[in-house]
Amino acid sequence: MESLKFNLDQAGNKFKPLNATNGTAWFKRHLKDQLRSNYADYKAARIPYSRNHDSAITTIYGGPYSHDISNIFRDFDADPEDPNSYDFACTDEEILKGLDTGTETYFRLGQTIEHQIVKHFTNPPKDFKKWAVICEHIIAHYNEGWANGFHHNIQYWEIWNEPDNKSFNHLTNSWVSATWGGTKEEFIDFFEIAAKHLKSKFPNIKIGGPAFSEEAWSGEFLCEMQKRNVPLDFFSWHIYCKEPRELVKLSNRMRELLDKYGYTDTESHLNEWNYIKGWTDLFKYSIKQMISLKGSSFILSCISEAQHAPVDILMYYDTRPSAFNGVFDFYTYEKLKGYYPLYWYGMFYDCIKEIPCDTELEDIYTLCGVKEDGKIIATVTHYTDKDFDGVVADKTVKLDFGRNGNFEIYLLDEAHDGELITTTDNLELTLPVHTSVLIKEI
Repeated sequence: MESLKFNLDQAGNKFKPLNATNGTAWFKRHLKDQLRSNYADYKAARIPYSRNHDSAITTIYGGPYSHDISNIFRDFDADPEDPNSYDFACTDEEILKGLDTGTETYFRLGQTIEHQIVKHFTNPPKDFKKWAVICEHIIAHYNEGWANGFHHNIQYWEIWNEPDNKSFNHLTNSWVSATWGGTKEEFIDFFEIAAKHLKSKFPNIKIGGPAFSEEAWSGEFLCEMQKRNVPLDFFSWHIYCKEPRELVKLSNRMRELLDKYGYTDTESHLNEWNYIKGWTDLFKYSIKQMISLKGSSFILSCISEAQHAPVDILMYYDTRPSAFNGVFDFYTYEKLKGYYPLYWYGMFYDCIKEIPCDTELEDIYTLCGVKEDGKIIATVTHYTDKDFDGVVADKTVKLDFGRNGNFEIYLLDEAHDGELITTTDNLELTLPVHTSVLIKEI
């Protein structure tokens, strides 16, 4: 048995917004009688931000009448100064739904990924400046009341999504982008025009992007942004992986690139992430793990590591009704195992500081915080991907907070869904692989 030691007297950081997601709650504000809704559970998780990328392919979010620039401004040849050129209704509703649950919108300005054989709206806009002007009016609608709009004070506005995402089309024997049909050089020009225009119009909000799917373009993009003096309040990127250390490694690399090119104050946002063992033969296996106990321990272990890594916001992909959702059941809207890591992490927002663990144990991940009344809250997770190749032994650990106390122990394993199993002063825990526990001092 090994000890996990926490020094409660040391100064600690605030808990970062790490249980943010892609996708808001599933309910309809305009209907009183609903057969299914995850409103209460979503709200209870205290999800700080919901990114609206890919929401336009989800019926409950407004589908093809929402979110994407091509859905809001349906005729690119129309007058961007005319409120009648815009169709805001479904996007309005979705943002209000988020606010009803205490979740703010993280607005992706761009287009939903297109996996179809023919791309319709992911090609470069035919007029980059006009596209920026259209986005200007969308922001004004939600933040400044334009066109019978709102004063939501939405802070994060992301330009585009995964311009570097390409796949091989065997019919045309060529690499094709599902997200940006132009060249790298065209995208850099496009981003420069959009970012400079929007920041000049709205200096007090945060403009950023472009949600890279991998590291390859990142250095060249940031180098060009620096040369062109492009403002960048946040830099967004994605990773799908099988071990938390991969997430941490890339977050370090992205922070190094930002600092290298002078963006030392720019926030680093990992706004798509989930478990993926492989995208081809192992893709079906990966999907199964997302909705399993293993998927839940992956979520909590990644959140635990991100609290100590140079990343400012973490956004799980996703809580839309989709195959990547390990949080809510697609059919019943009921909670899955992956809900509890997000729900538990929401409790840490009540803490005045985080207490890092002084002990590093292989495959054991921890979070610990102290609330204003001095009470402790902590999580311990046993996660590894080694179970793919064979049986993984249990881990037995003892938590040492430097003082005694009475604690509630909540268990997340195959038989328990975050349930209170005991109240004890004995913090010796035996954790089978992919088991997580929540410890609350009483």
